[in-house]
Amino acid sequence: MEIYFRVISLLGGLALFLYGMRIMGDGLKGSSGGAMKAALARVTNRPVMGFLLGMLVTCMIQSSTATIVLTVGLVGAGFLTFRQSIGIVLGANVGTSITAQIIRLMDVDAGAGSFMSFFKSDNLAPLALTIGIILIMFVHKASSETIGTICMGFGILFVGLMNMSSAVSTMGDGLSKLLISFSDNYVLGFLSGVLVTGIIQSSSAVVGILQSIASSVGIPFCAVFSVIIGVNIGDCLTTYLVSRIGAKPEQVRTVLVHIIYNVFAATLIYVTIFILRTTGILGDELWNMTLKSGGVANVHGVFRLVPAVVLLPLSGLFAKIAERIAPDKPEEGEDAELEKILSELDPRLVENPSLALGESGELIGRMAEVCFQNYQAAVNQLFDYDEARNPRIAKREDLLDRMADASGKYIVSVSPYVVLEGDRLNQNYQLQALACFERIGDIADHINDACQRVNKSGHLFSDQGMHEMRTAMDAVYEILSLSVQAYHTNDVNLARKIEPLEEVIDEIIETLRSRHVDRLTNGSCDSLNINGIEFQNLAQNLERISDQCSDFAVYLLGRYDEEIRGKEHMYIHELHHSHNPQYMEAFQANYDRYFGRLNMTA
Repeated sequence: MEIYFRVISLLGGLALFLYGMRIMGDGLKGSSGGAMKAALARVTNRPVMGFLLGMLVTCMIQSSTATIVLTVGLVGAGFLTFRQSIGIVLGANVGTSITAQIIRLMDVDAGAGSFMSFFKSDNLAPLALTIGIILIMFVHKASSETIGTICMGFGILFVGLMNMSSAVSTMGDGLSKLLISFSDNYVLGFLSGVLVTGIIQSSSAVVGILQSIASSVGIPFCAVFSVIIGVNIGDCLTTYLVSRIGAKPEQVRTVLVHIIYNVFAATLIYVTIFILRTTGILGDELWNMTLKSGGVANVHGVFRLVPAVVLLPLSGLFAKIAERIAPDKPEEGEDAELEKILSELDPRLVENPSLALGESGELIGRMAEVCFQNYQAAVNQLFDYDEARNPRIAKREDLLDRMADASGKYIVSVSPYVVLEGDRLNQNYQLQALACFERIGDIADHINDACQRVNKSGHLFSDQGMHEMRTAMDAVYEILSLSVQAYHTNDVNLARKIEPLEEVIDEIIETLRSRHVDRLTNGSCDSLNINGIEFQNLAQNLERISDQCSDFAVYLLGRYDEEIRGKEHMYIHELHHSHNPQYMEAFQANYDRYFGRLNMTA
């Protein structure tokens, strides 16, 4: 029965370790996600730069799997080429060894009066937890919450390690004998490393278990080296399974390079150890040397670093092998550019909200451009009708619907991983902006339908009616252009220019309706043909687009101003009645400009 409780204690410690590592990684990713994406996207074709960057990013987020999955996502989104990703993959393999170096703090042995006692795990863990909970619960700042999350993860990680170490202390003899049996059977040790890593899905956790055993009873080098090699292979197989699903050929090749490299690295280590052992360079003293936690960390680090440095010049060979295994698929006649836009949302990035929202944000920006293009094409149909435009407008509208559906689902899928207030605000803002641009696209399609009906009737509006409609459409063109620019630049000053112009557009539309009714009643416009209705339809749709631009602008302002956020309609109401000098000046300038045109004779 005692062994049962020890196993449960070991598994509980492992659970805390994995959870702590995840919390710490989430905090680190949340605080540096945008910087990571920017850094990775700047990688050149020099593998050495990619190698250093991959190593640095993995040290930051404490997970080679996360780094490689992120890299696969950036390859799929077009930020990185397959060749640029190779150096990052190799660097990620080295960076993951930093976790083992952190864990070696369990080996710190110092008296209570020594400065080094501060770094003992049983002192460091409660200190980190205390700092973390204070920052999260009592310091109400986004940055303090992020730092607190990192501290909590760090503390939980060490509590899990101490729990594992305590559990294996009484099972040390049995575990030690099991590991020693691997000293005579390298294949069994290798396979056990692969299998356990595949089950736990974390090489750092498996190495952490080895370090816990080593810290309690010690492990001979000859018994542990083949297990660590197996851990490295198991790690890359886990990454392959995570990244392979639904991946494009260039993404598959990135993951394959990870496997190919690790196979080469494992072979290199085995051959090197065989040669050193055969020639006597690796003598019995080193071969049978008992390793503590720090020794296991050093072996793991050497097995990661040395092969990477030696094999980095062969990155071109790895690329060629991967390209042979996963060649490009032939095009199937689809519109490649449009499909590329839709494929920019990679599900592998959702666990890193700042990066995922960066991807969805760019897609929404493309949506804004597409709906702007459709508006331009639709209004041109009134003044210069071209039947060939209609299929393209319909195709863009279908694309907008698909983009809206894909980006909406993607933004929502990020929700379980959002921990930072900035990411939450960005998520809400994107959903609001997405709805605005999707509706503008629908309205542009309605405008095109109306223009088609006018053209088929064979009767255009009167010259004055065409002049008035051109003025209104130009004003809507300006407000939509401001909205697209404001979205791309996150410029609140541009956003503030939208509402005064929207109010002027409301005045223009009201004037157009009044004048149109006058023309209908005095006989200057044919009230019996369909164009009498279509003029009103077009005017209404133009007003609806300006309303959507107004909504978008206030959402953008609310993203950065908590006094506006959640009170958007009240803000607009108060702005209209506040006699704000800047608002009134902008309104008057727009009014004079457009009504000056409107009152000109056509």
